[in-house]
Amino acid sequence: MRHTVVERELELKLVTPSGRSVPVPARLGYRRDDPYAVHIDFHVGSEQPVHWTFARELLVEGVFRPCGAGDVRVWPAKADGRAVVLIALGSPEGDALLEAPSAPVRAWLERTLRAVPPGTEGGQPDLDRALDRLLAR
Repeated sequence: MRHTVVERELELKLVTPSGRSVPVPARLGYRRDDPYAVHIDFHVGSEQPVHWTFARELLVEGVFRPCGAGDVRVWPAKADGRAVVLIALGSPEGDALLEAPSAPVRAWLERTLRAVPPGTEGGQPDLDRALDRLLAR
């Protein structure tokens, strides 16, 4: 499998409990060798970025309708008349609500879906069927 990386630098907004927002530079990342996951690095002024990894499918679905439970939830919304994607992240260290502009997130997701189409993440479907037949013997 070829090593493919799809990245996008993007400014997100961290929405504070008071409703104010703080700009947060981020990098969206997708690797063909980790086809089920998306990676987001948040540059929050510390030496190392804050890194989150979650299912690509969650982000794909979340740009259209609310989804997720627990540590990661994603849903579409409007902010100041613009289409955005809200990403709620929770951990023992705290919770964060991030707002991302919808159009660039969708464009980046489309690039990841071209790199590894849905249903092909596990490799060659024929290989899976051949393995199933071999194990059934």
